[in-house]
Amino acid sequence: MSAPHGKAASPFKQPKAVWAVAFACVISFMGIGLVDPILPALAESLHASPSQVSLLFSSYLIVTAVAMLIVGWFSSRFGAKRTLVIGLAVIVVFAALAGCSGSINGIVGFRAGWGLGNALFIATSLAVIVASASGGFGGAIILYETALGLGIAVGPLLGGELGAISWRGPFFGVAVLMAIALVATLAFVPELPRPARRTSPVAPLKALRHRGLLTMGIMALLYNWGFFTMLGYAPYPMKLSAHQLGLVFTGWGLLVAAFSVFFAPRLQARFGTAPVLYANLLGLGVVMAVIAAGVATPTVVIVAVIVSGAFIGINNTLTTQAVMLVSPVERPVASSAYGFLRFIGGGLAPYVAGKLADATDLSVPFYLGAATFVLAIPVLAGGHRLLRQAESRTGEGEPVAPPHTRVGGAPGGTPPPVGGAGGAHPPGAR
Repeated sequence: MSAPHGKAASPFKQPKAVWAVAFACVISFMGIGLVDPILPALAESLHASPSQVSLLFSSYLIVTAVAMLIVGWFSSRFGAKRTLVIGLAVIVVFAALAGCSGSINGIVGFRAGWGLGNALFIATSLAVIVASASGGFGGAIILYETALGLGIAVGPLLGGELGAISWRGPFFGVAVLMAIALVATLAFVPELPRPARRTSPVAPLKALRHRGLLTMGIMALLYNWGFFTMLGYAPYPMKLSAHQLGLVFTGWGLLVAAFSVFFAPRLQARFGTAPVLYANLLGLGVVMAVIAAGVATPTVVIVAVIVSGAFIGINNTLTTQAVMLVSPVERPVASSAYGFLRFIGGGLAPYVAGKLADATDLSVPFYLGAATFVLAIPVLAGGHRLLRQAESRTGEGEPVAPPHTRVGGAPGGTPPPVGGAGGAHPPGAR
């Protein structure tokens, strides 16, 4: 199977509104990495175990997952810009409250509110970019993944610097940055048309009856299980300061960005989506197994985590496109259904990893993460034929959704009205 070829316009020549949303996306994704370097310091300062600290990820991601099911309904009624603004405002408030909190339980609760804002913003932002960007669907995905990669790369560096001052610093840093993004959205993003037909709250769940979408969702659940196990627990065996952890995850984030934007499209064009994903998931499984085996040697963990950024970058871009390729429903609905499953995996993984680490040793969660990466391969293979057929129907990288299937919103095959839920989601937005 070969990927579609075609010469598209540059994804970086965009109108002002697209750049405003992309800027907000960068800052939003910075929020993932801002917190990661302070996890050990947070555990020490608040006298919490790693499993308790892991709930910062679980509460955030599980609320994000559930909220994904209603974002389309909300956005189709209130409009894309208002949804973006509300999401950003919620993040500002709850990030600031987390920074003011004096207990681990308080921070976990405020992170849950943060997750609601994250769902409203992230789910709507790609819809705006897809509908407004030049260069077609493929160009919009590349721009979105560039924002993701840049945010993930810069976030840990800033988080490490702020975390070296106080564990509260990154939380306040997120609040300030998201406030800037809120102002930019208000200033530069115009009011956008709402869909002629409102999205049903149950549309994402109904969409999961389609085999291709369900297959991609389960694959993403397994992938995110491994990914958030690494993100939530790798900082502990590294035994580094907040500043040093920031540098490590910055290196990791730079690889995520580079492989998302420059290498993933080339590999896809040469080998096709599914074969690249098979090899990529196997590579992630090997890297996680190396972390598990070398968990007592900080250098091994550091190098393996940085290397994993290359595989994660490829996976982010190709799974985002693949879920849209195989879905017969419009992109907003497919995106919400897919986001629900993948964030559930990301939310459960840190909690289970913490319990396993407490009951056994720190290597066990990483071995389980390696197993979930490998298990995702046969799951994806179950939808190989559907993905190959969908990819062969595309023209110049633009996924084709059959127009006869309508769950709410725009007919398939056209960019969604931006009043609906957003496009596809990255693993750390976390």
